Amino acid sequence: MADPARARKLAVRIRQIVSAAIETQIKDPRLGMVTVTDARVTSDLREATVFYTVYGSDEEREETAKALRSAKGLIRSEVGKALGIRLTPS
Repeated sequence: MADPARARKLAVRIRQIVSAAIETQIKDPRLGMVTVTDARVTSDLREATVFYTVYGSDEEREETAKALRSAKGLIRSEVGKALGIRLTPS
C-alpha cells in the first residue's frame, strides 16, 4: 500500500495532466466545454477515477462522454508519460 499523501499528490497531478490533455490533445468535435473537477487514486495506485462536468444540454453531455470514452487510451498514455511511475493507473 502506498502512502495516502502520495496518493493525494498523484491524484492532483493526474487531474492537471488530464485537463491539459483534454485541452490540447483531443480534437474530437463532439467534445464540449469540459471541466475536470477531481481525481481519486486507490491506495495501491493502480486505479484512478477522474470526475468532470460539462456545460450544456443533456445531449451535449452525452456526446462529450462518448468523446472522452473514445479518447481514454490517449489520455491514459499521456498520464503515463507525464507521471513517470512504474505502473500507469487505469
